[in-house]
Amino acid sequence: MEIERRFFAIEGLTVETRDGSPPVVRGHAAVFGQLSEDLGGFREQIAPGAFASAVDGSDDVRALFNHDPNYILGRNRAKTLRLKEDARGLAIEIDAPQTDTIRDLVLEPIRRGDVSQMSFGFSVRPNGQDWAKDDEGRVIRTLKSLRTFDVSPVVFPAYPQTDVGLRELRAWTQGLADAEAGRVPMNLIRARQQQARL
Repeated sequence: MEIERRFFAIEGLTVETRDGSPPVVRGHAAVFGQLSEDLGGFREQIAPGAFASAVDGSDDVRALFNHDPNYILGRNRAKTLRLKEDARGLAIEIDAPQTDTIRDLVLEPIRRGDVSQMSFGFSVRPNGQDWAKDDEGRVIRTLKSLRTFDVSPVVFPAYPQTDVGLRELRAWTQGLADAEAGRVPMNLIRARQQQARL
């Protein structure tokens, strides 16, 4: 299974510290209903409910720094990472480890505003996306059901274009062409699009 990553520059990534309690990182790892930049021939948006399996604990989600598993900040199954969907998107709260490394490498740069962006790693569940063209003819991918692997404050977000998304775009485009030409029934087109995800 291939993992895609997306990033968001959202104001409000903060670290809160209360006497005797671990520092808490708060912010949003994703936002709903906003179109991405061009990802190589398509734009993307996330629908509310896309993170349902992360929120209910079905997905085992880690909070990492820069997607690096050597810097684990929290985990939903350990109850050190809390995830919820609100009106804005996927809200996160992380009870950060109280180590010198995490304090110096992660928490202090967030406090200073040097680290202000977040990213999340995901794969699309079966039938968890829609492809369509908008009124201007742009191809829009809507993510509706995701398997979430991690949420990460990041220094330099990865370039958002992914081979996975581009393969799925090609399968969708070819499917439309084949259906319009009457070469392939729609059920085979859907099977081809599903295969592109594997």
